Amino acid sequence: MTALKTQTRGVPAASPRRSEWRAQAPVVAVVAAGGALGAVARYALTLAWPTPAGGFPWATFWTNVSGCAAMGVLMVLVTEVWAAHRLLRPFLGTGVLGGFTTFSSYAVDVRGLVAAGRPGMGLAYLAGTLLAALAAVWLASAAARRLLTGRRR
Repeated sequence: MTALKTQTRGVPAASPRRSEWRAQAPVVAVVAAGGALGAVARYALTLAWPTPAGGFPWATFWTNVSGCAAMGVLMVLVTEVWAAHRLLRPFLGTGVLGGFTTFSSYAVDVRGLVAAGRPGMGLAYLAGTLLAALAAVWLASAAARRLLTGRRR
């Protein structure tokens, strides 16, 4: 009796878990591809702008701040301006920008500054990165909204 309920015209119905995976597979794929691109871009930036031992990690700081600003612009574009493809936001937002920004390196950098005997710089970096990243996403989204939609919020 169960077999009859799960078949339509002789074809077994897909299990709910399998159909969930099929629906999510494209999202997982674009996040992975975007993450790889973002991580490569971040790594290239750290190679181009290395941090000296005990020095302020400017590459990581600007990576996080610029990535947050880009996220603010992206969210305005995909939620208020474009009728974007459903995979664009996971590819660019979660994938590329998630791979580009590096808050795990930020935590390691704070720890490294404290371990190098620079707790003041570590604390300044800790607070400064957080505040600059939040300000960047807010300012970039406000500017994009105003320029692209003519609205203030």
